[in-house]
Amino acid sequence: MSRRAASYDESDVRVRPGKGTRPRTKQRPSHDDAEQGMVVSVDRGRWGVVLGGDPDRRVVTMRARELGRTPIVVGDDVSVVGDLSGKPDTLARIVRVAERRSVLRRTADDSDPYERIVVANADQLLIVTAMADPPPRTGFVERALAAAYVGGLSPILCLTKSDLADPTEFTAAFADLDLPVIRAGRDDPIDDILDALRGHITAFIGHSGVGKSTLVNRLVPDAYRATGVVSGVGKGRHTSTQSVALPLPGTGIPRSWVVDTPGIRSFGLAHVGPDDIIAAFDDLRDAIEECPRGCTHLGPPADPECRLDDLGGHSYRRGMAVRHLLAAVSGTLSDDDAVPAADESPS
Repeated sequence: MSRRAASYDESDVRVRPGKGTRPRTKQRPSHDDAEQGMVVSVDRGRWGVVLGGDPDRRVVTMRARELGRTPIVVGDDVSVVGDLSGKPDTLARIVRVAERRSVLRRTADDSDPYERIVVANADQLLIVTAMADPPPRTGFVERALAAAYVGGLSPILCLTKSDLADPTEFTAAFADLDLPVIRAGRDDPIDDILDALRGHITAFIGHSGVGKSTLVNRLVPDAYRATGVVSGVGKGRHTSTQSVALPLPGTGIPRSWVVDTPGIRSFGLAHVGPDDIIAAFDDLRDAIEECPRGCTHLGPPADPECRLDDLGGHSYRRGMAVRHLLAAVSGTLSDDDAVPAADESPS
């Protein structure tokens, strides 16, 4: 039976919600109650975050809408709100990403404009290289060193499988860079490397098959990082597929952290220039301020007025070592080039 028009009142009106019924504002919450944490893992749009530096307080998070496409990587210091209980099936939100203290970047190759952030806020870079099976690749170490200097990380060269080949000649090329060298083969004690890692966030990088994940498992026994054999072509097989930060046992709070990264086949440096590398050395940075505009610091004949040639003593030897590094990463180094010996420095 139909109703008479006079019997309707405002309670009978149905308004369909639509555009403009909810006022929009650009003002966002201040999140003053957000808790601070560090990103320790990334997996398909979800970030594992440790709160307050305590590995036992781990939450799974998503990126807040207001962050848009802000990149968030392992090592980032973040502010987190929401359900911080860490219980299964709970999800918190990352609402802020702090300014990074250091950034390790690479590109796919030297012409690729897209930078990939390997890890943020690490203060050390452990470059793991094997002395055999697969054979050491000087070029990879040189490129990793350049990326570390530019990114604000202190590099350490870590040698595995040193029982299979004498590393003396290989490490001599880096002597004047004041690069610490640590042996960490299967039969070597790990005391020296533990001493170097304590109190730091250290990123591990290396080619596949050099024993990086095996070393991580020795240092962090419950890490269970996947390990594999070296392929027949000598390039190894990728055994770690995601970067992850692992707490070094027995270091207390604040923790020491090891960041294991996937095996890298190439290390492009499209984002790195000669001045960027030299600026990492105080004594060399001051010298190149008087170099001619456009100086590549590679020396004669390309740069006959490069001020690195005017240095003396250890600074000169370091300058020549950095010049060798620049030539290597720029692809201008020939097989006959070598780092000058100590007695080649000017008096």
